[in-house]
Amino acid sequence: MDLRLEKQHAVIVGGARGIGWAIAEEFAQEGADVTIVDLSPQVSERASELAASARDEGQRWRGFQADVTQPSQVEAVFEQLRLDQPPQHVVIAAGIGSGKFGFPFTNLSPSDWPKVVDVNLMGTVNVAHAVAGDLRACGDGSLTLISSVAGQIGSQTDPPYSAAKAAVINFGQCMAKDLAAYGVRVNTICPGMIKTELNESVWKAWHDAQAPEDRLDYETWAGSKVRSVVPLQRWQTPQDIAALAVFLASPRGRNITGQTMNVDGGFVMHW
Repeated sequence: MDLRLEKQHAVIVGGARGIGWAIAEEFAQEGADVTIVDLSPQVSERASELAASARDEGQRWRGFQADVTQPSQVEAVFEQLRLDQPPQHVVIAAGIGSGKFGFPFTNLSPSDWPKVVDVNLMGTVNVAHAVAGDLRACGDGSLTLISSVAGQIGSQTDPPYSAAKAAVINFGQCMAKDLAAYGVRVNTICPGMIKTELNESVWKAWHDAQAPEDRLDYETWAGSKVRSVVPLQRWQTPQDIAALAVFLASPRGRNITGQTMNVDGGFVMHW
């Protein structure tokens, strides 16, 4: 499917690995110019790797290292882009978990919450404030947030992560209403069960909290969970998320805004 994104400028925040990287590759395959923003010091190298996904030689790649929890760093990136090639599509995929097993929530302490909220929620807020003016000026741009099914079902595995991702969904709805008058579409994608470093860290936190005789290796634990909670009984992939993210940015998604879309094999169904 030709999504008509040639020479459009897409910025992927948290784009150096995992879901963000898959989204960056998908935009590149559609002919878009791609900028990756990430905390990783290898972000420039990762951006240059997108040439392998390029549709043509005229596409542009950029990589900027920035911490989404630092508003000044985020604004500096978009100020630089503003002078060169303002963004038309922005995807915010940066996120972390607490790294602990949160069931019950009292397994965690209040001190486990701030960093998770700071990255997942306030990182999204910082990027949104930095880029809102550019998207308004664009007149036909998009902003896509990567949340999680955990933000809809109140996953007890990691309450700080669940709560922060729920707030991301709500903030996305607020922005969709605010920016609609400027032709800017704002949507949220909620991945389900995906083999990423974050997913594996959830297993590790669970594993370490179990008695030795109750522990399962990652593949056994994750496979059992997929079979029990996902109606399609299969993993989702970063590429599944990327396919929807690029579609939502394209003209084919021009009447979709303020939506929360699950790519989860049927994990979450609202009746």
